[in-house]
Amino acid sequence: MALMDFIKKQFIDILQWTEGADGTLAWRFPMQEMEIQNGASLTVRDSQLALFVNEGTVADVFAPGMYKLTTQTLPVLTYLKNWDKLFESPFKSDVYFFSTRTQLDQKWGTPNPITIRDKEFGIVRMRAFGIYSYHLSDAKVFYQKISGTRDSYTREELEGQLRNTMVAGMTDLFGESGVAFIDMAANQDEFGKAMFAKAQPMFAEYGLTLDSLVVQNVSLPEELQKVLDQRIGMNMIGDIGRFTQYQVANAIPEAARNEGGMAGMGVGLGAGVGFGQVMGQAMASAMQPATGAVATAAPTVSADDVVATLEKLHGLVEKGILSQAEFDAKKAELLKKLS
Repeated sequence: MALMDFIKKQFIDILQWTEGADGTLAWRFPMQEMEIQNGASLTVRDSQLALFVNEGTVADVFAPGMYKLTTQTLPVLTYLKNWDKLFESPFKSDVYFFSTRTQLDQKWGTPNPITIRDKEFGIVRMRAFGIYSYHLSDAKVFYQKISGTRDSYTREELEGQLRNTMVAGMTDLFGESGVAFIDMAANQDEFGKAMFAKAQPMFAEYGLTLDSLVVQNVSLPEELQKVLDQRIGMNMIGDIGRFTQYQVANAIPEAARNEGGMAGMGVGLGAGVGFGQVMGQAMASAMQPATGAVATAAPTVSADDVVATLEKLHGLVEKGILSQAEFDAKKAELLKKLS
């Protein structure tokens, strides 16, 4: 009976794995009731690693190549099995294959805005996303911490863990760097390098090597982005007096192209010129230094001049060239000169 059982046993002569396109990172060779034949062939292809596990204990790890399984090629397993220099009978052992190919174009990003403390904006919520690539480099660590005794473990199953790990690292990075958001957003390449350095040891803990990390976008919530846009706009404007004169100069030709032309404006070209002169005088007065210079007397303005100027400015308001707020401010300024 024992002889019949021995004959019925199936022996494995070749151990190998051909990877598919399903993103499998770890795959267990299907042993079932089969045993590995003494002198069997083990084929580990390029971009693969093989791992022998005996009764839950990690034994030998094989890099790419072809091996004849003997006590010489399985030193750790030989020690665990208490074999002599040679073993004559088949043996059982779990064999796992691992893919070490570079996993390209992996997406990372913040599923929800993360809250950070920014030295310019205070507490803000930001989003970021990009791509990264990695490869499995330590089969033993990956087996012990990630894949375990499962029949297979895929890239998609690992994706969420890696993404959340990078997002957590990014939050810490902002807190440690003290770099303002606006500077970080303007230097995404440098930000990506800093994130890469931060994430590398995190990947290594899982038996992985991070190959590249790219930051494609860093953004603020829409409401805060509007505030940032306004701030950028004010910085671009610079001298508000010159900006106002520039607006008027551009608005007058536009009004001339409307129905009725310049004559339809009522006030004529002189109004625009007068307004520009008045605004220029006002801004020149405002820009005079308060100390360290002798203040010059403001030019005398008669009541008739003020009334004429106000009529011209009011005409610009009616034509939409000047806003009511701008008119009211200028009116108050001119009336103050009469007091």
